[in-house]
Amino acid sequence: MRKLFAFLLACLLAAAPCFAGICEESSARDALIDGYIEKGRELFEKANGKLQRAHYAGDIYVCKNFTVYVFMESSAPFRMAEYPDAALVVPDNLPAKKCKPYSYGYCWEDVGPEKGNAFYIAAQFLYDTKLSKKENMEKALEFMRQVKRGDYFQMSAKYYYGTGAHSAVMIADYDPETNTVHWMDSNMAGEKRGGIRYGKVQFDAKKDISWWAEAFCQKGRGATIYRLREDIVRAGEE
Repeated sequence: MRKLFAFLLACLLAAAPCFAGICEESSARDALIDGYIEKGRELFEKANGKLQRAHYAGDIYVCKNFTVYVFMESSAPFRMAEYPDAALVVPDNLPAKKCKPYSYGYCWEDVGPEKGNAFYIAAQFLYDTKLSKKENMEKALEFMRQVKRGDYFQMSAKYYYGTGAHSAVMIADYDPETNTVHWMDSNMAGEKRGGIRYGKVQFDAKKDISWWAEAFCQKGRGATIYRLREDIVRAGEE
């Protein structure tokens, strides 16, 4: 019995560095996600319910700019273990002419991880004209059930707030008990003042997944869930 115990203990000690490495990577990834979600909360609190300018290319409250800003403000201390020399980035949206036959906004440019893209496509929905509206909706709902905390969400939509591209960050896993997702974003809702667009900053917004699905489950439209890679580490600890 003593020999068996000693053998098992030796095996555990030998494996400990691997376990430690896994925990280190997981901890760094969680820290990065916590960082950009916290940055979104800070911008939400700073806005204090007031609409923020979201009109010009450099305005951080434009929807895509908001999601890029919170990431870039948080990502400098992190790298991908596989590509330690590449600073992390969020790719631009795919240009409209390359989105055809779908409308602009359903996905990003295809940037490789070696160039700093720390995200991969976890799920994607594109309206299939060969299927019925009901069948497409079933696929859209299943797509939304795959949402995880920290996911970046990109869609081409036509819904209550308008028509076009929208970007958001999911701040919690899909909740099957309430059938909802929670997110943060900017400029989903807003208004024009003197010809200038101002957008609302949201944090911990919550909607039933059918609300989201109906927004992009339309001919020529779609959506993509981008997920942070698992091999996120702190810079210098690759």
